[in-house]
Amino acid sequence: MARLADYFVLVGYDPGKRGSGDGQGQILQRFPEKDWEDNPFPQGIELFCQPSGWQLFPERNPPTFFVAVLTDINSERHYCACFTFWEAVESPQPQSHARNGEGEEEEEEEEASSPVQPAQLFAPKSLVLVSRLDHAEVFRNSLGLIYTIYVDGLSVSLENVIGNLLTCTIPITGGAQRTISLGAGDRQVIQTPINDSLPVSSCSVALLFRQLGITNVLFLFCAALTEHKILFLSSSYQRLTDACRALLALMFPLKYSFTYVPILPAQLLEVLSTPTPFIIGVHSIFQSETQELLDVVIADLDGGTVNVPECVHISLLPEPLLQQTREALSMVLDPELEVADLAFPPSTISASSLKMQDKEIRAVFLRLFAQLLQGYRWCLHIIRIHPEPVIRFHKAAFLGQRGLTEDDFLTKVLEGMAFAGFVTERGAPYRPIDLFDELVAYEVKRMKAEEGNKQKILRHIKELAEKLYKNENPYPAVTMHKVQKPTEGCHLRLHQKPFPRLDEGTVQWIIDQATAKLQTAPPAVKAEKKCMVPSGPPIAAILERNGNALANSARRLEVVRNCISYVFENKMLEAKKLFPAVLRAMKGRAARHCLTQELHLHVQQNRAVLDHQQFDFVIRMMNCCLQDCTAMDEHGIAAALLPLVTAFCRKLSPGITQFAYSCVQEHVVWTNIQFWEAMFYCDVQNHIRALYLDSAEENHVEQESAEEPQEAKSALEIASEQLRLWPTMSREKQQELIQKEESTVFSQAIHYANRMSYLLLPLDTSKNRLLRSSGLGDVESVSNSFVTNSIAGSVAESYDTESGFEDAESSDVANSVVRFINRFVDKVCTESGVTNEHLKGLHVMIPDIVQMHIETLDAVHRESKRLPPIQKPKLLRPNLLLGEECVMEGLRVYLMPDGREEGAGGSVGGPPLLPAEGAVFLTTYRIIFKGTPTDPLVGEQVVIRSFPIASLTKEKKISIQAQADQFIQEGLQLRSCTFQLLKIAFDEEVASDSAEIFRKHLHKLRYPQHVRGTFAFTVGQSPKQAMQPKAKEKNPSLRTLSKNLVKNAKRTIGRQYVTRKKYTPPAWEQRGSQHFPEDNEDEISVSEELDRSTLTPGSTMRPSEKMTMTHVVERACCRDYQRLGLGTLSSSLTRSKNEPFRISTVNRMYAICRSYPGLLIVPQSIQDNTIQRISRCYRQSRFPVVCWRNSRTKAVLLRSGGLHGKGVVGLFKSQNAPTPGPSQADSTSLEQEKYLQAVINSMPHYSDAGGRNTLSGFTSAHMSSAGKWGSIRASGRMSSYALNVEIGSRLAGKDLLGTQHNGTPAEPSFLRQHRASLYIIGDKSQLKGVKPDPLQHWEVVPIEVFDVRQVKASFKKLMKACVPGCPSSDPSVAYLRSLEESEWLSQIHKILQISVLVVELLDTGSSVLVSLEDGWDITTQVVSLVQLLSDPYYRTLEGFRLLVEKEWLSFGHRFSHRGAQTLAGQSSGFAPIFLQFLDCVHQIHLQFPMEFEFSQYYLKFLSYHYISNRFRTFLLDSDYERIELGLLYEEKGERKGQQVSKSIWDYIDRLNKKAPIFFNYLYAPEDGEVLRPYSNISNLKVWDYYTEETLSEGPPYDWELAQGQPEPAEEPDRQDTAAPQSKRRIIWPCYDNRSRVEPDAISKLLEELHNLEMELGQVPERWKDTWDKVKASQRTEGRQEGSRTPSSLLMSSGLSHHRRSLGVYLQESGVGSTLNLSLDSDTSSTSTPSSGKPGGRRSTSTLYSQFQMSESENRSYEGSLYKKGAFMKPWKSRWFVLDKTKHQLRYYDNRMDTECKGVIDLAEVESITPGTPTMGAPKTVDEKAFFDLKTTKRVYNFCAQDVQLAQQWIDRIQSCLSDA
Repeated sequence: MARLADYFVLVGYDPGKRGSGDGQGQILQRFPEKDWEDNPFPQGIELFCQPSGWQLFPERNPPTFFVAVLTDINSERHYCACFTFWEAVESPQPQSHARNGEGEEEEEEEEASSPVQPAQLFAPKSLVLVSRLDHAEVFRNSLGLIYTIYVDGLSVSLENVIGNLLTCTIPITGGAQRTISLGAGDRQVIQTPINDSLPVSSCSVALLFRQLGITNVLFLFCAALTEHKILFLSSSYQRLTDACRALLALMFPLKYSFTYVPILPAQLLEVLSTPTPFIIGVHSIFQSETQELLDVVIADLDGGTVNVPECVHISLLPEPLLQQTREALSMVLDPELEVADLAFPPSTISASSLKMQDKEIRAVFLRLFAQLLQGYRWCLHIIRIHPEPVIRFHKAAFLGQRGLTEDDFLTKVLEGMAFAGFVTERGAPYRPIDLFDELVAYEVKRMKAEEGNKQKILRHIKELAEKLYKNENPYPAVTMHKVQKPTEGCHLRLHQKPFPRLDEGTVQWIIDQATAKLQTAPPAVKAEKKCMVPSGPPIAAILERNGNALANSARRLEVVRNCISYVFENKMLEAKKLFPAVLRAMKGRAARHCLTQELHLHVQQNRAVLDHQQFDFVIRMMNCCLQDCTAMDEHGIAAALLPLVTAFCRKLSPGITQFAYSCVQEHVVWTNIQFWEAMFYCDVQNHIRALYLDSAEENHVEQESAEEPQEAKSALEIASEQLRLWPTMSREKQQELIQKEESTVFSQAIHYANRMSYLLLPLDTSKNRLLRSSGLGDVESVSNSFVTNSIAGSVAESYDTESGFEDAESSDVANSVVRFINRFVDKVCTESGVTNEHLKGLHVMIPDIVQMHIETLDAVHRESKRLPPIQKPKLLRPNLLLGEECVMEGLRVYLMPDGREEGAGGSVGGPPLLPAEGAVFLTTYRIIFKGTPTDPLVGEQVVIRSFPIASLTKEKKISIQAQADQFIQEGLQLRSCTFQLLKIAFDEEVASDSAEIFRKHLHKLRYPQHVRGTFAFTVGQSPKQAMQPKAKEKNPSLRTLSKNLVKNAKRTIGRQYVTRKKYTPPAWEQRGSQHFPEDNEDEISVSEELDRSTLTPGSTMRPSEKMTMTHVVERACCRDYQRLGLGTLSSSLTRSKNEPFRISTVNRMYAICRSYPGLLIVPQSIQDNTIQRISRCYRQSRFPVVCWRNSRTKAVLLRSGGLHGKGVVGLFKSQNAPTPGPSQADSTSLEQEKYLQAVINSMPHYSDAGGRNTLSGFTSAHMSSAGKWGSIRASGRMSSYALNVEIGSRLAGKDLLGTQHNGTPAEPSFLRQHRASLYIIGDKSQLKGVKPDPLQHWEVVPIEVFDVRQVKASFKKLMKACVPGCPSSDPSVAYLRSLEESEWLSQIHKILQISVLVVELLDTGSSVLVSLEDGWDITTQVVSLVQLLSDPYYRTLEGFRLLVEKEWLSFGHRFSHRGAQTLAGQSSGFAPIFLQFLDCVHQIHLQFPMEFEFSQYYLKFLSYHYISNRFRTFLLDSDYERIELGLLYEEKGERKGQQVSKSIWDYIDRLNKKAPIFFNYLYAPEDGEVLRPYSNISNLKVWDYYTEETLSEGPPYDWELAQGQPEPAEEPDRQDTAAPQSKRRIIWPCYDNRSRVEPDAISKLLEELHNLEMELGQVPERWKDTWDKVKASQRTEGRQEGSRTPSSLLMSSGLSHHRRSLGVYLQESGVGSTLNLSLDSDTSSTSTPSSGKPGGRRSTSTLYSQFQMSESENRSYEGSLYKKGAFMKPWKSRWFVLDKTKHQLRYYDNRMDTECKGVIDLAEVESITPGTPTMGAPKTVDEKAFFDLKTTKRVYNFCAQDVQLAQQWIDRIQSCLSDA
């Protein structure tokens, strides 16, 4: 029984406390006066009576009633029913209020009404009942009765009524019905709920849904369960209380345990900013105050909205439950929805009454919880039964079995406080049960079955609702209330006397009487019906979320079982084959469970001793199994393996056994304390269960698993049995049981301390592997933050730093493990009630356990190191080059897959070649990995990946998980600029110090102190010397080069490069006595009598210097100058005046410009001493010199460095401006002008060019489309206009309208008249202040170029794009995106664009000076490309070599500096300027495949070897440095010695003689052809050099290495020819070298010829001779036969002059002069793609017609023909189009027709023969105009208009056929 009301309180307005604005309330009277012992008086009632503040009102309001809820310190709820009415206040002077600072609202009201009358004010007064029971209606009636007595003046004593009210007691539960009367002729019936665990909600839930709607309430429901803050707003207090009550009712069976204040008074509003979750209601007048709450979900009951702030994420119910709940709610709340669309809706449908609806909604939520928590009892662990049960919930297992580990909502609910309360309250196995327990135990199956059937679901909901309703209203019929109510409008009576003061004595007397009576009455004991709580079905046999996963799992489990049985039967080969499949199967849960069960079967008596191989297999399976487990271990895999890892072992040596646990420690799960707790509790439960089973003599049941309820009782059942018996046992028996249980727990704790030390102490205790791998401080997984600072700190460090724990003493490891175990033991022992003595004992034991274990581990570690590694594949030795030596023997490593897909199997398919296991070798030249794939299906293949050390660009340490044995291993990632990446993980056997030594060696080799330390020099010496470079050379006289000469040069060079000062050569006296090396063949003598005069070079050379020059003449450039007719040395010495240019020897001592060659071409008229002065104006003294001359237009190409500021100003200043500075600046600039003028004068057409030569003839109108790069400045009149996509055509003045937009140059038009004789292409930023001078004949073209920094950055991104370091989710997109971001192609586009521009200018007869940056990077690229495009000689092997030697080597491109070849260049990094040039050549090669004698392989070969340092050719920065090292002229002298090729060119020559690898079979050059490639990015291709690799042999550019390998593989094939053999070979994209496995036809024929000649014993002929013979015979044959025989198809070179490129843009027309601007259209219909001969042009009409008809761009020839239809069809005239590109003949109905009517594929045509007219043929036509076309399918009959046309058609078709 319980008191209906505890206190009655009268609260009134306090007139005294008016200072603070709002008024305050005060308690006027309370009954009883002294507190009840069991229930103290709650504080702060006066605040809750007027939650919006105590205020006076100008008129009487009707009485109000609401219930507030207060929660006391013991979290007991007190219900305060407040009944408020208003009473008049005596106010003698209203003004005094204002003076006292009365609340503002009242002041205004008073002032407003004061003129009318002295305002009568009313103050609120409240009657309050405080109770622990929630009977709101009874309270309303009772307080109403008291008010009625007062207001209507009934003749009843108020004291009596209140006394009766306070002494009335009612039963709490049990469905009793009680009638009460307060002694005023009233009667009320109180019904108590049958079961008090079910909440009482009357109509509040239904009202809440009406106010907010389904979705909003679901949001609130989820927010409350996941512990968010919820705030209700309403202008009605009663509604706030109802809404809060409803939300709590929905949460049943979970109880809300945070702040719960349905009505929050105004004074306490700051509670809203509390950090803890809450459910609070606030009156809506305070809405503005709630605006700034950022993390509160606000529900506005009146407006029906729920506002979730942005920063709050509410996890919703998991699907499909969310959807099902929504549907069910909608059926309950809106039954009309179902039938809304019916034609004849049933008339009867209507929603239930509000009270019923309320219960139906609650039923929906009850079902929801039953489904959410179904099977929860199977995850309860009972750890103690006596003295009272201790129960833990295994969250991970629950989530895992439900398949909801990823689900946010459920995880949060299970972690929340409400659920913790649920476990404590409902976990107990023996207690009274309620509706929820029955539902979750018995109805889950029914709910599963009814899913989707709306009728059945609704029926179930109604049944549950009935039960809930019955619970609240057990006696529906009797509602015989009789309570007096006050008369209508009585509150408005004017002269109402105030509420009387009650007599305390009377009330107290009544209360005392009642209490005395109660004490004498016998206590009414209601026996609680306790029973065993049913567990319900176990969680549905693990539901794989997706059904189809189960389909093939049976087969997989079979594989797992077989593999394990093979391992234990020692059939290792079989096991090895199945192993990869097993590892793959381990991704599935079922397979992992199966593995643990199978392994259990092989453990006898807790021990299974294996041999090494078996042990290895078992370990790898366990690791793989654990690898996919999360730290939570939701499927209990780690738990199942835990007993096994201490069971499987192997004998290492007598007395030393290694257990499996030492090899499976690398998993997070072992460092997760929650995992250990769950495991511990599970074991304890099993033991306690066994304890009681044994005691019941049930020894025959030996199962320890709690999962088999059929055979054995579950632990919970046993516990409930024990709890039932407990009260009946004797005291001793009880003590004994408590004792037994406690010691069981204690022994388990010791056992677990051991187990944990096994799994946490690493095998090598000196290295703390464990802590580094996310280990013990994985703070998120830690329950209730038990991380002590020390460990958290240490973990934080060890996360990122390499060193972490490596150097720590073993004691550190021991300490951290001891701390970890101690924390664990503390937690579990206090929870499971272990006595303090025992706990202390444990703390003493743990360090000893750990220490003992460390000692055993040391022995095991020592022995396991001695073990021979288990059948690891033997290390394969790499093949080395002649002279290449190993620096470090192979370290065993795994080569891990990087972001390239092919090797790893990827999207391309094919077996995963990576990861591979093998070894990494370091030689003097390369880093080589050689090994075999770990996947046994491709185990026979050999994988090689290597790159030259010199090309290493980045090396970083990484830690990788190598797949086979799941240890986190140290690794290296090495990236090379030959587009290769080695991602290696060191095997465990590799000590970390040897990995360090490897890195140090690598670094030493990568950045030698001096160029002499590079491989090209050290080759052939022993590596010991390689480490400390000595100047060891064949030529002893080299040493005589004195040191100070070199020092001097170094000093100067250093200064020159760094400060850009004007460079003064070193004093020559110091050099006077020094000899250059003298060899009998190479005489480079520097004559002794060098005096000052040499520095001002005279006009003639002394005889003593001529000797020196003989060698210089043999340099490449000199030969080239002679070829170009730029003068020979002899003619320059005699100064024949008629030549415009001469070879100057002014730089022969490299005194003027150290980075230029010794001989330079300068204008004839310029003196040598002038040159010296001019050179100062240019950066690095690189003054303009001629490097090429156009043989046709005689225009010259010059190159120089950019101008120094001074030179520019002097050169281009407008004449009248005063020049600052000394007069020398003037003289220099004048000389500079003279120099340029001399160049211009050298040009033949200079004299006749009339008028001002500038570009200003263009108006900006022509430049409508703004292109990508900066402006070209023309005359001052014109604004600078943007460069179009096609610079070339603009500058050379092409017909502007005709320019196509794909980057094709069109033809010269009117530019002939206005063209400068010399264009200077300079950097825009340098030429800022330049004003063009109208008197000069040159013009400056400022362009924007990228600098070396951008090239470097771009190249880095390109490498990452082509060889990504790690796989991406969507490789193709990621590749294209990163390629785009690298901007590499746009740089190539820019270089090509500038080059085409220069080519155009030169081709139209203007000279060009390229003067960008320092004149050695972009300048070199542009100048070389211009020559390559303009001069076919440079497109031969010999010419290209010459071009590179001349422009790149002689003119001082800084190869060493840009390639970072030595230690000095390390900081500047690698800048691939030359590679970029080769890429441009590759782009041109792709567009003009028949113009180059060399193949693409040749370009790749150069790209690879210019950074590989295998040859000396590309070392050092200039000729000067090469001479200084004695490199330049040594080659001839040294050839005698058997020496590895030092020059790449010699090597290429030798190779080229042997095999046609560098030769391009399509080579069929045109005479004098100028190439104009497309440069748009859409026309550029990514070079396959960047992306392809051959894992079978490594990079294919070291020819000797690549050749030696495939031979042995073929030998066995030849021997056993008897067996039938498949000729097929599978070629993998990244493995095989395709050109070798499947060579092209010509190479194959040449090779077969060679082999045949060898077999016949002849001396084999060189392949080149054979080739030339074949070509020659083919040409003559072609001539005799009129080029129609099939043999003329043999080689492409039979096509003399058609342009053979991909998408050619020029069209053939009559060869006219350049001046001719043809606008005629005679060629438009029959034009064919043609070459870029100087006259090749395209008329405008073609340009337009090109875009008119569909497919017209492919019309090679077209016209009208008659064609005979198929059998029995007539002849018809058709319009025929011959298309060479698509190689087909198409026909249309007429010329304008766009739809093709038929196609004849020329590939199927067998012959063309003259035809005969047949029936129905056109009559008027000559019979010779008929011809037949025979294809493989049928014969076509054609007829042309006349004989000529017929002949023309036949010829065209023939030529098309021969083209194929």
